[in-house]
Amino acid sequence: MVHDAWLILRKDLRIEWRSKVTMSQIAPFAVLILILFAFALDNVVAADPGDSRRLSPDSVAASTITSGLFWLAVFFAALLAVQRSFSIETADGANDALRLSSLDPAGIFLGKAGAIAAQLLLLEVVLGLFAVLFFPTHVSSPAQLVVTCVLATLGLVTVGTCHGALSAGLRSRDTLLPLLYFPIVTPVLLGAVKATQDALSSTVGEGWIWVRLLTVFAVIYTAVGILIFGSLLEEA
Repeated sequence: MVHDAWLILRKDLRIEWRSKVTMSQIAPFAVLILILFAFALDNVVAADPGDSRRLSPDSVAASTITSGLFWLAVFFAALLAVQRSFSIETADGANDALRLSSLDPAGIFLGKAGAIAAQLLLLEVVLGLFAVLFFPTHVSSPAQLVVTCVLATLGLVTVGTCHGALSAGLRSRDTLLPLLYFPIVTPVLLGAVKATQDALSSTVGEGWIWVRLLTVFAVIYTAVGILIFGSLLEEA
């Protein structure tokens, strides 16, 4: 299983390295979300280009706004990355070849989930830099923030990989995937926002409780994906 997962991981990352879809198309889209909201919330003084002042939000804490917008951008990027990952498998019968190969379905699941996770984590680093640039944020707990990003990313990609395989062979996959994906990952997004908010806040909160919840979701979703991915490939 580990060997097969490594083969799929290398294949998907090699395709992404050659096409550069994530960094040339998905990343600008996610960054644009942060920029638009930054201007909408008056976090950037746009009147004077030489003025580097940043205004604090009037009625909402900066950490709440930053964490919410950050994970909103990550969610949309994850959705696009999942669609991209399985759209390349539907061309020229590649999905059938993958299903009929001797590769372990659990290994295929882990490989594709790992490739999407690697792309998302790189994207989160870019988004984090832009969030610091456009929003008045201060990371009070870097360790909590890193653990939150890793666990939330695992939760997003494992669910996305399962639903991507399920909808890959359908004509309405572009509209069906968001409908299936969003309700399942809502707890992950809520936990990620709360944990990130606490990591960016100067006060001690209950962030690690949300981190433990994200751990539970990541473990459950990964285990379910390993068990049912073979059936999902057959259905697709």
